[in-house]
Amino acid sequence: MIDLKKPKILNINNIAHSRLFNIQSVDLEFSNGVKRIYERMKPTNREAVLIIPVVGEELILIHEYAVGIEQYELGFPKGAIDVGENMFEAANRELKEEIGFGAEKLELLTTLTMAPSYFSSKMNIVIAHNLYPEHLKGDEPEPLVQIRWPLADMMSLLEHPDFNEARNVSALFFAQRYLQEKNNKQY
Repeated sequence: MIDLKKPKILNINNIAHSRLFNIQSVDLEFSNGVKRIYERMKPTNREAVLIIPVVGEELILIHEYAVGIEQYELGFPKGAIDVGENMFEAANRELKEEIGFGAEKLELLTTLTMAPSYFSSKMNIVIAHNLYPEHLKGDEPEPLVQIRWPLADMMSLLEHPDFNEARNVSALFFAQRYLQEKNNKQY
C-alpha cells in the first residue's frame, strides 16, 4: 500500500443548501504546496442499502423513475438507512415497501463508496433469501413495476437498455460471485 500524505484542509465553507443537499467548498493545500478549492456534499454518517432479492431461481428487480436522467431505470430495491435502524432492518423495510416481500435471511456482500470525490456516502450491498410476502407503505409516488430475472441468465442484465446504474451493476457482480461460491460449496 502506498503511503500518501493527505492534503491539509485550510478552510471549509457551506455554500449551498437544499432540502436534500448541503454543498461545501473545501480549500486544500497538497504536500507539494499546490492549493485547490474543491466542492463536495457535506459529509454525513448516514448510509444506504441496496438489496438483491432472490426468490427460487430468480432475482427481483424494479423499474423506478430516476429524475437525474429523466427516465426509468431497472435495478434492485434500495434506500437510506433510517436513524435507529441497522442495515438489515433497513434492507427488510425497503424490500417490504418496494417489492412486497420481507426476508428471513440477509447477508452483507460488500460496502461501496459512491463518487467519493463528492460524497461521503456508503452503500451496503445485501443479498436477501427466504423471502415471504409482506407489504409496507413506502414513500414511492407510484407503484414500482417488478421484473423477475432468471439467476441462470443474470449477467445478461448487463445488456438490458435500462440496467445502467453503477451501483446496480456492481451489486450484480458481487451477487454473481457470492452465488457461484455458494454453489461450489454445495458440491
